[in-house]
Amino acid sequence: MSSVAVGSAPGAAVFFTAYYAGKKVVTTDSPIGEALRASLAEIAACLIRVPTEVLKQRAQTATAATTLSGLVRQTYQTDGFRGFYRGYLTTVFREIPFSFIEFPIWEFLKRRWAAHKNRDKCKPFESAVCGSIAGSFSAAVTTPLDVAKTRVMLYQGPDRPSALKMLRQVYTQEGPAKLFAGAVPRTIWMGVGGYVFFFAFEFSQQLSLHLF
Repeated sequence: MSSVAVGSAPGAAVFFTAYYAGKKVVTTDSPIGEALRASLAEIAACLIRVPTEVLKQRAQTATAATTLSGLVRQTYQTDGFRGFYRGYLTTVFREIPFSFIEFPIWEFLKRRWAAHKNRDKCKPFESAVCGSIAGSFSAAVTTPLDVAKTRVMLYQGPDRPSALKMLRQVYTQEGPAKLFAGAVPRTIWMGVGGYVFFFAFEFSQQLSLHLF
């Protein structure tokens, strides 16, 4: 819980900063433009998210209770600085397709709902509902990538496989159904988390406009 609490806010801040700064690079507001900006933002945000994920997973699999500072020391002593970024490319491999799907859907639903209400933009809670729908759908269809990412990050063998190799391994040895292990809780979690995530962003954005 502590690693997630420490890493969530900076990760989200980096993501949205990169997403909106990306409008200066990818200027089109088409779904492809939104997907590309979200993909670039994920690459940046994973610099924060991956160490958070590494520490969280090590805490969940530890046989004895340990503190966040203890996990940091243990990871550094065992694997060095690179240990905090174990599975970085695999995480990016999962997050880019997720955001590539999620953000165009989120932006599309917001535009359609605002037009339906004859407004320029959605209210924060409406945007959050759109984000929840988009996040749930994206989570469901990218579950195989999440399965591969988790297995790669927790792999203890000498030659860690790539995400693609892990996908093939799970498919051939355990069957296609195993690629969707945990799909239901992941979809529910991302739906609820997506609502909180997008509501917090939209509310803070509107609040900052009033204050500054």
